[in-house]
Amino acid sequence: MGESLRFLVRMLGYLLVAGGFVVLLTDGARSIANSVLRFTPLVETLITLVGERFRLLQPAVERNLHPMLWDPILVNLLHVPTAAAGLLLGLLLLWLGAAPKPVIGIVTRR
Repeated sequence: MGESLRFLVRMLGYLLVAGGFVVLLTDGARSIANSVLRFTPLVETLITLVGERFRLLQPAVERNLHPMLWDPILVNLLHVPTAAAGLLLGLLLLWLGAAPKPVIGIVTRR
């Protein structure tokens, strides 16, 4: 992976981790204020971000990919808390964008 692509992957990872942490703090403040533990699901966040275009996602997935992909898989994934999704995806991108560890003990030049 090129250095510039690795940099972009790491930056996106840092942004997702920061966003997940912000959502976690917001959910915590709401939970304390309402005295009820409640996490914001990913579907609510996507509806807030993309609005009416979110309703076009289901027909597009069913038509272009596979109908079974929407109902059992994506519907359940959209109920995951936004903080958990952001943190996990961000950490995955940070892990993928990390520089490769040098191999020690192998002679590469003579």
